[in-house]
Amino acid sequence: MAWPALQIPLRQPAFVTQAMQVVYPTRCLGCGTLVEGAGGLCPICWRDTPFIGGLTCDCCGVPLPGESDGAEYCDDCLSADRSWQRGRAALLYDGQARRLVMALKHGDRLDIAPVTARWMARVAQPLLRPETLIAPVPLHWTRMLKRRFNQAALLAEAVARYTGHAYCPDLLQRGRATKSTKGQGRAARFAEMQGAFKLHPRRRHRLIGRPVLLVDDVMTTGATLNAAAATCHAAGASDLSVLLLARADKSPYISSKS
Repeated sequence: MAWPALQIPLRQPAFVTQAMQVVYPTRCLGCGTLVEGAGGLCPICWRDTPFIGGLTCDCCGVPLPGESDGAEYCDDCLSADRSWQRGRAALLYDGQARRLVMALKHGDRLDIAPVTARWMARVAQPLLRPETLIAPVPLHWTRMLKRRFNQAALLAEAVARYTGHAYCPDLLQRGRATKSTKGQGRAARFAEMQGAFKLHPRRRHRLIGRPVLLVDDVMTTGATLNAAAATCHAAGASDLSVLLLARADKSPYISSKS
């Protein structure tokens, strides 16, 4: 059975766009200087933004050296038991990319989401099938009250619009408020996130037998995504992929996954 993709038009009439650019000229997301078009970054900030290209880990999207005709995997994904199958990331979490993520996440820069989601939609193409359901990694309600928005949901909704795929903003719920894992090791992070998510009781029918693409802003160890993906698998998803705005780089090298 195939699920129809959700088609949401993104383009507005040309005269509306031109009028908006006169009233609200486009500025670089990084430095604020005026820029032409909707690219989001001036030439200098574009040059300083670490976009991911070439060979990447097929599971988490981190860049790998060399070339290959097959799927290759980084050390992290070879040593960790991932609950998802494939993944991609648009940026390395460093320099200008880190500043963009932090501005979106903690600086109320919601204008960053539509532009960066376009970059994510491009790298997501190998992960998508016609019936793929796109969903964000959720925040706990207490965090939502403090922040007022979920940056992963903003990115996921925009990616769904750009790609024409179905979107479910509340597929998952954060069942408990997890403690900050900043500075903790891999084992502590995975232990803290275990059982943190649950499926929305009225969304199971949208997931059963269907591929799911989970979207988040940043991945470091993958503990959060692992817990979210495991919840989707247990609920009946056919397979899981992850899409990230940025991936922390730990200098992996090419290996073959058995």
